[in-house]
Amino acid sequence: MPTLSRAQGTALVLLRTLIGWHFLYEGYYKLVLPAWARGGTPMAKWSAAGYLAGATGPLAAPFHALGAVAGSWIDLAVPIGLVLVGLSLMLGLFTRAGCWGAMLMLALFYLSAIPLTGTPVPGQEGEYLLVSKNLIEFVAVAVILVSRTERIAGLDLLLPSTRTPAATATTA
Repeated sequence: MPTLSRAQGTALVLLRTLIGWHFLYEGYYKLVLPAWARGGTPMAKWSAAGYLAGATGPLAAPFHALGAVAGSWIDLAVPIGLVLVGLSLMLGLFTRAGCWGAMLMLALFYLSAIPLTGTPVPGQEGEYLLVSKNLIEFVAVAVILVSRTERIAGLDLLLPSTRTPAATATTA
């Protein structure tokens, strides 16, 4: 693997950290609901049921079925998975597993609703055609995975398997 410059390594670790924050906050927010609306009224508890019921992609039928039978286990598994992936990426701990977890979740999110219309969809920001933020974030995590950022910075450096001098970043 070619040696990365300090600037390249810093950019990759920053990307990993920001994606980790995104996952962590999404999971945290889902776990702490019900929250309070700006008007002071309590909000409903987060549930995956609506997302699964609205699936339109190639996996729509299995997602609909899962939404119909899903109880509180999926409503807890999704945010906990998001939090664990987020912590992994932010802390640089078990980074490769965190990347694979992120890519699995992002692939499922993308496949549940592949944007095919290119027109505004109620409840969705932007107008996407094939390429959505889930797909872009998937590719960004793949870049982090293949760049071996766990060898640049993070708690993985404390693990014996990632302490290899040849893989660390060098000069800018």
